[in-house]
This record gives sequence, structure tokens and C-alpha cells, in this order.
Amino acid sequence: MSAHGAILFPGQGAQALGMGLDLADREEAARAVFDTAADVLGEDLRTVIGGDDKAALDRTDVCQPAILVTSLAAMAAAESRDLVDRAAVDACAGLSLGEYTALTWAGALSVEDAVKLVALRGRAMQKASDEHPSGMLSLVGATPESAAAVCDAAREDGVLVVANLLAPGQVAIAGTNDAVDRAEGMLRDHKIRKGVRLPVAGAFHSPCMESAAAALAEALESTPVAAPRVPVVMNVTGEATTDPDAIQDLLRRQITSPVRWQQSMETLLARGVERFLEPAPGRQLTNMLRRYDRETQVATCGDVAELDALTPWPATTGASS
Repeated sequence: MSAHGAILFPGQGAQALGMGLDLADREEAARAVFDTAADVLGEDLRTVIGGDDKAALDRTDVCQPAILVTSLAAMAAAESRDLVDRAAVDACAGLSLGEYTALTWAGALSVEDAVKLVALRGRAMQKASDEHPSGMLSLVGATPESAAAVCDAAREDGVLVVANLLAPGQVAIAGTNDAVDRAEGMLRDHKIRKGVRLPVAGAFHSPCMESAAAALAEALESTPVAAPRVPVVMNVTGEATTDPDAIQDLLRRQITSPVRWQQSMETLLARGVERFLEPAPGRQLTNMLRRYDRETQVATCGDVAELDALTPWPATTGASS
């Protein structure tokens, strides 16, 4: 009997120099994804990924398309080896940028359109960040309520909102730099253990990204969105959908709305998902998932070695992963 499986696609922050390159070197299907992206962008992402300048890769306008392409290349390699049973995949989800990857793998977006959208999204978010100095603060030991309370206390005439609801005790807030600075000094008052500044260009998933949202909305108007072959759990609602109109609307809203990742994972678990697969790059979603259920089985296919070790997924109930 087939196990219920879901694929989780990583977001910004998972990038690393060299990611996906061994897959592109060894696996024709992975190489084809990188080649397609190069044709769309007019430049080969393998150049910056294979370089030694991490700061260049970390730029929002570079790492977003690079992560999307790396994840899709890893999935293409796994499927070309018949290691992924599409018929046994019940749903998928992606963290922020990864939502575009999930929608692409599920057939709602073409690879070409996804690369164009994500490249534009990255440029627009970088531009908004440059125009409005802002940032994000990860709160360790916070609840959604305590995070909202510290935002209310520290906001004053700036912007400060809850931006990421990732896992129990793991919440991020985002806003203008002055408000984030004030929040750092108020954490103990709200019984929040500590805050860690996130290495991102600006206040993602907050009103600071309004100009980026407008640019993306315009691009989405002319981008075909099909019904995905499996439900995709969306960041804005934490709920699954296959409705193209809803997907288009939620993508427009996502860039200024909180990412409800914890609710998204709870949705998948409630649907009976027993096994998860996280493609390259990184293991950020695997690590977060362990906070929900340490017994949940998660497979990864981040490089050739992991692909060689991957058994047919999601395989059968009772088999090891």
C-alpha cells in the first residue's frame, strides 16, 4: 500500500555555493532545467553558484531564481531515475519563494514562466529593500501573540508586523529598521527568549514590500496559471487549493502577508501525509518539520550522493526511508 507523501520546497536562506552543480554535471534532466533557465534569463546561474562570492549569490535578485532552479533540477533528476512516484504525491508546499517551485512542479506554472516571475520578484524585493531600509528579526521562544504584542509596542510611526509563523516557538517579525531596533530592546518584557537578525535584504512579507507586490501583480496578470495536478498548500492561508484564480490572488498577496508555515504543515499532517521529500538546496524545512513530529519520515535529494541513496519515494507504508 502506498504511503501518503508531500514534497516541501525550500525558500530563501537555503542557498549555498555549489548547490545543484553535481546534479547538473551528472544528470541530464537536471542540466536541462539549468539550461532552460539560462535561456530565459540570458545568463547562466551556474556561474554565480559555482563561484566563490557568497555575497553575490545571497542577493535577493540572484538567490531566488537560483534556489527555484536548483530545486526543480533536483526533482527532475530524481524523477528521471524513477525515484519519485507522482501518483502517490498527495500535496506539496513551498516556503515563500518555494511556493513558486511547488506550483511549478505541480504543473500550475511552466518552468519558463516561473523563472521569469521569480527573477522579477527577486529584483522587485531587492529594489523595495533598497528604497526602504528594513529588516527581519527571528524571535526564539515567541508565540504568535507575544510576537504581535512586541510589534504593537515597538512600531510607533514605523512598520513592524508578524511576518513568518514557522514552527512552535519560531516566529519572525519584519519592519523598518528603527522599529526592529526598538523591538530588540523589548523582548524580555514580552517573555521572548532572544531575537536573531535575519540575513535578508529587507522586511519581507510586510507592508515594506508594497512596491514589489504591485510589480508582481502586474506580471501575474499576464502569466497563465493552470490547475495543479496535486493540491498546493499556500503560505497566505495555510490551506490547500487547486483553483487557478485563488492561486493567482494568493501569489499577489503573499509578498506582503505573513507566511503561515506552521499551519501549512498542520494541514498536510491532517491530510494523512506520512512522508515528506525535500529537494535541494539545504534541509531547512526538514529541520523545522522535526519540531512538529520527530517520527515523521523525511527524505532529501540535495546532491548526487543523496540521490544515489534515495529509495523509491514515497514507497510503501512500513518501508524505511
